[in-house]
Amino acid sequence: MTPYGKGASVRRDGAANRERILRAAEEVFGQGGAAASTEEVARRAEVGIATVFRHFPTKQDLVEATAVRYLEELAAVAREHAGEAEPDGAFAALVRSLVARQATKLALVSLLHTDGRGVTEVVAAASRGFHDAVRVVLERAQAGGRLRADATVEDVFVLVRALAHVSRTDPAAAVERVLRIALDGLTGRP
Repeated sequence: MTPYGKGASVRRDGAANRERILRAAEEVFGQGGAAASTEEVARRAEVGIATVFRHFPTKQDLVEATAVRYLEELAAVAREHAGEAEPDGAFAALVRSLVARQATKLALVSLLHTDGRGVTEVVAAASRGFHDAVRVVLERAQAGGRLRADATVEDVFVLVRALAHVSRTDPAAAVERVLRIALDGLTGRP
């Protein structure tokens, strides 16, 4: 094997480890919040703690990278819905998708401020990208004339946060009923 081949293999292994760490961190921080440990992240990623710290020197670095990755995934979900043919259905599907993922997002975002630094530009950029992707879906549904013209992305986020809290305590059928009521309110259809 040439030195180049070996280096490429090491880079692939490093990238795979980083991805496993971020996936595990999403689960661990999403479930445990501030009490979650990097040791648990390492255990779930099936890597040593030194590997975690080699990729992310501090817990806050890991939290930020996990939040950025998660926000980018949510933006990709929104962009997928923006490409759907039927704007009303795309908007409703996006809201359902965000409600299902909101608990993890809330947990990650709450951890971003624990070190007193505030939000970094990288996190802010990922957040703006997510916001913009949701706005596109909202505006497409509004342009179709079936969604309230005065609804904003911030309104959508408030709705999603509220429904995410409901989903933690109530059965899925109750969440779906409340979601339908909220979507009917946004469309003006009883």
